Amino acid sequence: MARRLRTVGLEFTDSAPILLVFAAEVSAAPDVVYRALADDVASWPSWFTAVTRATPTDGGAGREVRLRGGVRFRETVVAAEPGERYAYRVDETNAPGLRALLEEWRLTADGTGTRVQWTFAADGTGTFRSVLGIARLGMGRSFRDAVRRLDGRLTAPAA
Repeated sequence: MARRLRTVGLEFTDSAPILLVFAAEVSAAPDVVYRALADDVASWPSWFTAVTRATPTDGGAGREVRLRGGVRFRETVVAAEPGERYAYRVDETNAPGLRALLEEWRLTADGTGTRVQWTFAADGTGTFRSVLGIARLGMGRSFRDAVRRLDGRLTAPAA
């Protein structure tokens, strides 16, 4: 059963009770990385293995995402700044204990590549916070693995 979450904006990254921030480098330029994040939403499962399905909605203004384990999200894109930032908030989910969630992907040119920073800003019940604290290391590993796979996908020679 989907539940409606609290509506939050970009400022939530400054006030969220739970703030997880991860960063990694890729060889591709920021505009190329941005297109993979924002324009090629359906390809997310090919490089972010926690995602089993990602579908753009509302002409790209939203997304529907499914994760391994059956968690579902209906999201609204709150920032789409080519080559710089892609952010979305979760409006509905079946994840227990979650009250608000905003994810932000920041892209910064780094030599000929890009520094990718993923911010996971959330609020939830005490149990949710405890579980997320335990899951932090796994989320970091999942992010780094995803970015490594994305980098390989973006820098692979065309077939």
